[in-house]
Amino acid sequence: MIIKRLLLAALAIAPLISTAQKAKTSAAATAGVARPKLVVGIVVDQMRWDYLYRFADRYQAGGFKRMLGEGFTCENTHIDYLPTETGPGHSCIYTGSVPAIHGIAANNFYIQATGRNMYCAEDTTVQSVGTTSPAGIMSPRNLQASTITDELKLATNFRSKVIGIALKDRGSILPAGHTPDGAYWFDDVSGNFITSTYYFKNLPAWVQKFNEQKLVGTYLTKPWTTLYPIDTYKQSTADNVPYETPYRSETTPTFPHNLPAIKGADYGAIRSTPFGNTLTLDFARAALDAEQLGRGAQTDFLAVSLSSTDYVGHQFGPNSIEAEDVYLRLDRDLAAFFTYLDAKVGKGNYTVFLSADHGAAHNSTFLKDHNIPTGLFDGSVAVRELNRMIEEQYKVKRAVLGVDNYQVNFNNIAITNSKADFDKIKQDCINWLRKQEGVLYAADMQNIAQAGIPAELKERMVNGYNAERSGAIQLILKPGWYAGRNKTGTSHGVSSPYDTHIPLVFMGWGVKHGALNRDTHMTDISATLAALLHIQMPSGCIGKVIPEVLK
Repeated sequence: MIIKRLLLAALAIAPLISTAQKAKTSAAATAGVARPKLVVGIVVDQMRWDYLYRFADRYQAGGFKRMLGEGFTCENTHIDYLPTETGPGHSCIYTGSVPAIHGIAANNFYIQATGRNMYCAEDTTVQSVGTTSPAGIMSPRNLQASTITDELKLATNFRSKVIGIALKDRGSILPAGHTPDGAYWFDDVSGNFITSTYYFKNLPAWVQKFNEQKLVGTYLTKPWTTLYPIDTYKQSTADNVPYETPYRSETTPTFPHNLPAIKGADYGAIRSTPFGNTLTLDFARAALDAEQLGRGAQTDFLAVSLSSTDYVGHQFGPNSIEAEDVYLRLDRDLAAFFTYLDAKVGKGNYTVFLSADHGAAHNSTFLKDHNIPTGLFDGSVAVRELNRMIEEQYKVKRAVLGVDNYQVNFNNIAITNSKADFDKIKQDCINWLRKQEGVLYAADMQNIAQAGIPAELKERMVNGYNAERSGAIQLILKPGWYAGRNKTGTSHGVSSPYDTHIPLVFMGWGVKHGALNRDTHMTDISATLAALLHIQMPSGCIGKVIPEVLK
């Protein structure tokens, strides 16, 4: 009788054990190494860390709250270099490295040997695919280190699939790395997701099919109204304030925004609306289905960058109703996307992380109106005055090419040909810059070790300095200051926490539930993913594993 009961109990338990084993082993395994079926990287462009909580009272259960409720949040993650921009940010997240090593010194940088201004993803050896515009003349060749996506391809002998997706070319290309199965970005002229001949000669059939739906046109046929009654947006300033930039054809920057009238001759208007994020995730779902991501024997990687938050932030600023609404809508979009992943890949079979490439400052005029120290630094004025001074003293014309990325870029060829003393020119420029309103420090990067600058700032300056692609003088502005002339919207690029403090949340396979308040770094993201996947860190990685995240 006892034996019979034990047998019946064993038979009853067997299906449960089988189910548990299947759940445990359903993730991809290579040579006995357990891995998730899919890794999804989500970079929210210009997402300040505090946005996780600023609008939390109206976030849904399935979006940001799900990530915080089920996953692991690193609450004190900072960027390790300057300047804090989109190109370097995406590169750092996926390489675990810094501009000094991976080479993406800024969105646009000067090649110091020639004075040529270069865009971070430009590649004139390739052609556009999917459009007749030059928007596809792009590749990852300027990135000088491998990415975590490259390392996954190497670890599985290129059997894993890697796809990069974003509205911005750099938000797709740099995360996808050098060896992906596709990288796609949005073309304003055609309204299509496109690529370059670095990846394909022709768009895959599934991309063509997606483009044929013309979803972008659908999103631009109706006005942008607030998700909730406008008088309930208590985390924002009033709707009509002088801190915001109206759309073209608008007289005031106020809701409802008439997108059909704003659209213009191309489809670029989608970028600065919440529906740009929706469109991006629509395309991500199409990629999941067509490429069968997360449904093969190897771990796949989907890198998604959500760019519209950056466009909206630049135009309207962090305190606008537009910014609040774009995050409330993004939260809904993420909830729907996670539900889709649950259905297609299986809850518990994928790992997702969410972070940002940089943050953003409060609008300068807004801060002044609230008696908080701030100001705007006009780099064009600095260029004009420095060139005037150098020409008078050293007889060198146009010695300064630009004051961009908070750096002074010199015309090294002209200075060399003139036989002028470059060290004296630099020191004269530093002396002039230090006297300008808003400038806290100006330092010669070749002699940064001797500069009397706080160690943490100095380390970020060194990490961001690439001798081949960075300016010779680095500026640090006073807190609250940023470069620009536009008194509306906002910008980023500086060393203050509102630019460097970014969200970092992991969720899913192999991830604990919890939170961490000790210092972590943007460079740690790829190191932690490498540990999770049991693969090598990227070639330039200087980050450390965050062990608290991992089961």
